[in-house]
Amino acid sequence: MTTLACHSVGKVWPGAGGLAVTALADINLTVENGEFVALLGPSGCGKSTLLELIAGLEPLSSGRITLDNKPVTGPEPGVVMVFQDHSLFPWLSVKDNVGFGLAMKKVPKPEREERVAKMLSRVRLSKFADHRPHQLSGGMKQRVAIARALVESPEFIMMDEPFAALDFQTRVLMQRFLLEVWSEFKPTIIFVTHHIDEAVLLADRVVVMSAGPGRIVEEVRIDLPRPRRMTDPGFNDYRTRLTETLEREVMRASDDDGLAAIAGSVSDAA
Repeated sequence: MTTLACHSVGKVWPGAGGLAVTALADINLTVENGEFVALLGPSGCGKSTLLELIAGLEPLSSGRITLDNKPVTGPEPGVVMVFQDHSLFPWLSVKDNVGFGLAMKKVPKPEREERVAKMLSRVRLSKFADHRPHQLSGGMKQRVAIARALVESPEFIMMDEPFAALDFQTRVLMQRFLLEVWSEFKPTIIFVTHHIDEAVLLADRVVVMSAGPGRIVEEVRIDLPRPRRMTDPGFNDYRTRLTETLEREVMRASDDDGLAAIAGSVSDAA
C-alpha cells in the first residue's frame, strides 16, 4: 500500500531581475493508495506546479514529499503524468505511442505488443491501432494518452486538466471512461481541474487551494454514492460549498492585487 505525503512543501520560482515568485507555500497533504483526489483552485494557484513536484519533475524549494516514507527526489517508477495537451508523437501510430514508454524501458517486443494490444482493447481503440494522432478526435487522443499511462501499470496517475480542451459531450464521455478505468485498475489519481462539477463528480476528496501563493484552504470528502450525476440529491450542496470557497479566494486575490496596485501608485507618486 503506497501513501503519498507532502510535508510543508514550498516552491519558489526565480524571476527576472532577481525577483522571486512564490508559487506554493506550506502544502501539507496525504493521499492514500487507490484514492481519487481532485485539486481545485483559482488560476495561477500552483495546482500544476504541485503535480510536477509530486511527480519529481521539479525540485522542492522547501519541505519534503514522500512515497511510503521514502523521499521523492526525481521521477519515480510507477508515477505517470497525463497533461491537458495529450503530447502524442505525431509521427508514431497509436500503438507505438501507447508502447513508447515500454520501449524506452527495453521491455521485450513480444511482451510490449501483448500489453499494448490488451490496453487498446480496454480503451476501445483496437481498430485505430495503426492510425496517426491527426486521424483521431480529441477524445480519442486523450484515450490514447490515458492508455499510454496505464500500460505501464502505474500506482499513481497525475492528471493536469486532461479534459479542459474537450467539448461538453466528449468531456462527459471521458469522465465516465476515466471512472471505469479507475474502478478496474485502482490507481491513485490526483486530478487538477477548474470545474467544480467535475471535481464533485469524479473525486473521493476535493482539495481546494488558495490564490497564489497556493496553500490548501479546505478539504472536502464527497460522500455521494457512485455512479454520480449532477442532478443527484446532495450534489448541489457540495457545488455550493466549493463555489463559496473559490469565490472567497478569487475575491481575496483581486483585493490583494488592487491593494498592491494602489501601493505601487503611491510609491511612484512619492
